[in-house]
Amino acid sequence: QLQLVESGGDLVQPGGSLRLSCAVSGSTFNYWTISWFRQAPGKEREGVSCIRGSNGYTRYADSVQGRFTISSDDVENMVYLQMNSLKPEDTGIYYCAVTMSPFCDMKEPYNYWGQGTRVTVSS
Repeated sequence: QLQLVESGGDLVQPGGSLRLSCAVSGSTFNYWTISWFRQAPGKEREGVSCIRGSNGYTRYADSVQGRFTISSDDVENMVYLQMNSLKPEDTGIYYCAVTMSPFCDMKEPYNYWGQGTRVTVSS
């Protein structure tokens, strides 16, 4: 059974940075696609970024392109989301999720989900 645990969420001022972490246990993710999703209060969950475990291909939502960077550490089975130049609209609960699909397109459904970590961008 694959387990995902997110961490790193916090309260940060606009323009600040955070790095979210997702610890993956129960399997190596070389053949999976891992994505970060977020859900803002009162809004639907949306895909933020994904990384394909087999070749490191990455993709980003237009709203975070150029500000967020997804990366993975295959030895430690970790996936990270570096978030820079944060805006109030980046506020939400951030989830990492894994799919067996080879397509890095942030389209649900996903097979496994973490419990989420809260990010609040506010002055």
